[in-house]
Amino acid sequence: MDNEKIKSILLELEEAAIDFSVIQTGKESKRVNGFYKPDTHEIYLHNKNFKSDNMLIYTAVHEYTHHLITIEKQENDPSYGKSCKVHTQEFWAKFGQLLQLAESKGYYSIGWESNPELKELTEDIKTNYLAKNGQLMQEFGKKLARAFDLCKESDIRYEDYIDRVLCLPRNAAKDIRKVAAVEVNPSIGFENMKVVASAKKKDDRAALEQQFVQGGKSPASVREMMKQQAAKARGDDPKVKLEREKSRLEKTIAQLTQRLEYVEESLASM
Repeated sequence: MDNEKIKSILLELEEAAIDFSVIQTGKESKRVNGFYKPDTHEIYLHNKNFKSDNMLIYTAVHEYTHHLITIEKQENDPSYGKSCKVHTQEFWAKFGQLLQLAESKGYYSIGWESNPELKELTEDIKTNYLAKNGQLMQEFGKKLARAFDLCKESDIRYEDYIDRVLCLPRNAAKDIRKVAAVEVNPSIGFENMKVVASAKKKDDRAALEQQFVQGGKSPASVREMMKQQAAKARGDDPKVKLEREKSRLEKTIAQLTQRLEYVEESLASM
């Protein structure tokens, strides 16, 4: 598959506001399968790493996700992509979305069901580990809730009981109790159950659960969706966020300037 074909596939997934280049290096790399240069908008693919076009497309979509997010973020922050963290939750959510689209168009396939042993192992993991662990954690949460009541009745500090008797991190104990306090399908696994249980409304929890059960969404995609919905409900606006950040930076600069003056005066008097 040549560079132009790869680029046309990526553009079919989503148009980019700024042009980009796809470059197959003709090399093999043990460190990375590809990388993206935000300053020149170039996608590099170490094509000797791949045994099939399918795996090549997976990495191409990964790097294209960097391009799409970079050009969006650089509208407000020209330095984005040069020194900040780029593999964010937002990135993984966008990447998952593009992969699903690539699958629907026949350009990429995860293909796990075509491997009989992997298919059998997957069912084993889902049934005997994810689901059973989810159910066990629900029961665990109910036990912790009962322990909380007993501690209160006996005038025992529950936090101390969690810290020094059960030796559980407090946040972990809190998450386990939260999962047990609402109705969540244990088949999605404990980590995803925590995401669902964090929603306050029953209908919202049901909708999130369906994203995992039927939608095939990654945890990052679901969390990002929740984040965007919350921002929309608050009426957050990119301009407002930047103005708030500007105000915080100005206060910080003022404090640092004041501190610098104090240090300079102290040094001068020594």
